[in-house]
Amino acid sequence: KAAVWAKRIQACVNRRGGDGGWEQGVFAALRRLRDRPLEVPSRDTQYVFIVQKSYQDSETGPESSVITKVKGITYSERKVWDVEEYVKPPEGGSVFSIITRIEVTPAQTLGTCPESVRVSNASCDTDDDCVAGHLDMLGNGLRTGRCVPYYRGSAKTCEVSGWCPVEDGASVSQFLGKMAPNFTILIKNSIHYPKFQFSKGNIEHRQDGYLKRCTFDEVSNLYCPIFKLGFIVERAGENFTELAHTGGVIGVIINWDCDLDLSASKCNPKYSFRRLDPKHIPASSGYNFRFAKYYKVNGSATRTLIKAYGIRIDVIVHGQAGKFSLIPTIINLATALTSIGVGSFLCDWILLTFMNKNKVYSHKKFDKVCTPRRSSGGWPVTLALVLGQAPPPPHPCSADPGGSLAIPPPWPCPTSAPSEQMVDAPQQTEGPELCAPEPSQQDSALTDPRGLAQL
Repeated sequence: KAAVWAKRIQACVNRRGGDGGWEQGVFAALRRLRDRPLEVPSRDTQYVFIVQKSYQDSETGPESSVITKVKGITYSERKVWDVEEYVKPPEGGSVFSIITRIEVTPAQTLGTCPESVRVSNASCDTDDDCVAGHLDMLGNGLRTGRCVPYYRGSAKTCEVSGWCPVEDGASVSQFLGKMAPNFTILIKNSIHYPKFQFSKGNIEHRQDGYLKRCTFDEVSNLYCPIFKLGFIVERAGENFTELAHTGGVIGVIINWDCDLDLSASKCNPKYSFRRLDPKHIPASSGYNFRFAKYYKVNGSATRTLIKAYGIRIDVIVHGQAGKFSLIPTIINLATALTSIGVGSFLCDWILLTFMNKNKVYSHKKFDKVCTPRRSSGGWPVTLALVLGQAPPPPHPCSADPGGSLAIPPPWPCPTSAPSEQMVDAPQQTEGPELCAPEPSQQDSALTDPRGLAQL
């Protein structure tokens, strides 16, 4: 490989000519190649530059708008429920709840009644166990100081003043989830990337009223964002009946990853569904809330307290857009070239070729070798020496005090004035001749067993 590269470099030099600065830069790079070979860009570099599209300017977190609408009807043991009753809040935002089970405490009025046994320190035996005027933040009212029988059984609790009867004293459970899997949810979403002035929505622009008769399908109806509640729960990996009894939080994630170098039709939403509340932790799993309906009976304020269990839907939108930009392309390309060792090679070549003081840079960077300018056949030998493929030069020869002949060096000594490359070399001190006469072909064969000098 060294010989092949040497021939290529020699051909380039013969065509170019010049003062040798470019050649010295090439040899400096090849000397580094000997210690750390130049390789094809690594897979990490390809991944960052091509797969991660480092040539693009990017923007994350699009501006987003979400509007939802639920349709469907269901029934419980006592009544029929429509959308206005089981969807909270009714505004149609990105977060809403669908009630699937309720515990109703009807006809509560302001008065006195036994405290719930679930409240700490509510149980009592006598009036002395109840402190009048005590207000428990987790209780249902202000204690009167009396100990009264509980709603059922033989237990007694402290009496409180508030909305009576308390919740667990007369609540009735109703299940609304029989028809809930067939509820349909329309999720209208539009996004905008201000940096690129790009906007798009998840509903197809058609005038034939197709939204009234379609449901979502990833292949055939991607731009029909009408989902069945049972489909969402199933894609989240949950059992609908269990979730309807205990309640839970389901996330509908819409991802807009757009390559804006392509057409707008290639920028499509991707939907995913998963449960957000930790169902394996009993203390924090499930979802419920309370609300009341107020009315008057014979002029007295009355209310119906409802504890609702339901499926809460959180619509989450995120994404990233990218488009070609010259600045990140140059930065990442320079980083990639530097990481694989090309950067220093290019710097040496520019400094030794185009700089006005390239000889000064060459003199500071390289050590001059006392060798004459060779013919075109000398380049492979020098390259082989740089790459470590040739035997090292012997020690300088000197006069033998005993009269014996000195071992001739493998390279011929200069017989004429130094070449132009040697103008800046330091002056040699006076002393014995350091080089011997040119060796014969037989001696060269002994000192160059690989025959690299003949390349």
